[in-house]
This record gives sequence, C-alpha cells and structure tokens, in this order.
Amino acid sequence: MGSGGLILLGVALAAVHIPLGDYIYRVYTSDRHLRGERLVYRLIGADPDTEQTWAAYARSMLAFSAVGVIFLFLLQLVQDRLPLPPVDPATPMTPALAWNTAVSFVTNTNWQAYPGETAQGHLVQMAGLAVQNFLSGAVGLAVAVAFIRGFTRQRTGN
Repeated sequence: MGSGGLILLGVALAAVHIPLGDYIYRVYTSDRHLRGERLVYRLIGADPDTEQTWAAYARSMLAFSAVGVIFLFLLQLVQDRLPLPPVDPATPMTPALAWNTAVSFVTNTNWQAYPGETAQGHLVQMAGLAVQNFLSGAVGLAVAVAFIRGFTRQRTGN
C-alpha cells in the first residue's frame, strides 16, 4: 500500500471512528434484546432479562464455537460434492486435516498445513474460512467485554 492508500485509510478511520464507536457502545450497554437473541438465552438456560453469570457466558461461547467447528469441519469434508469445489487439490482433505483447520480458524489461529488456495474450494473459503475469520474475532471481542464487565461489577452483586 502506497502513501496515498495509507492517507486514505487514515481519513476513512477518522471519519467513522465516532459513529462506529457510539454504535458499539450502544450495543454493549443496551438492555434491549432481539427475538432471536432471547431464544438463544432460553436455550442455554439463561434469563434474557437478568445479568448472565460467568458460567452462562462460558456456556454460550463454547456452544457457539462448537457449532462453528462442526459446521466448518463438515463443510470441508463434503466440499467435493458442493458447488465451487477445489480444482485438482494438491493436498487431499482428510478428516484430521479438516478438523485441524476447523479448530484453528474457530480459535483465530488460522493455521493451515496445506496451500489453502488449492486444497479448499471457493465455497469453503467464502462460507467457511472467511466467515470464521470474522466470527472468531467477534467471539474474542464478546469475551473481552464479558471479562471487563466481570471486573467492573465485581463488588456490585451483579
């Protein structure tokens, strides 16, 4: 990226940091919940109208991550039968390799033991790996906010 690109990036960040920061603040401090969010709370045994305990946060994070690992693992194993399969993969996708890749992308380490462009089809790269790149960061942000809430509410009884 040249100096013009860096300047453009700096200007874009300066333009959006206040509205995006305000939005994130409202998301993390609002007591309103979406219908789907309320359903998830009930599925994990939490009351959407009360504060979650650390155990409820942990169950939620682990359940969400487990679903991501299983989905990505299965997506990789059946990619040959889906649209946009890999074209002449240099490395065959074995269950062990698919599991390793799924766990690494869900945990945000993104470790691949193969050339990703040849072993993964376009659908897996788009609907699996790219989605997990976003979701793993979102999970990390949610864990950080829960951690901060735990410290700030340590002496409040909540």
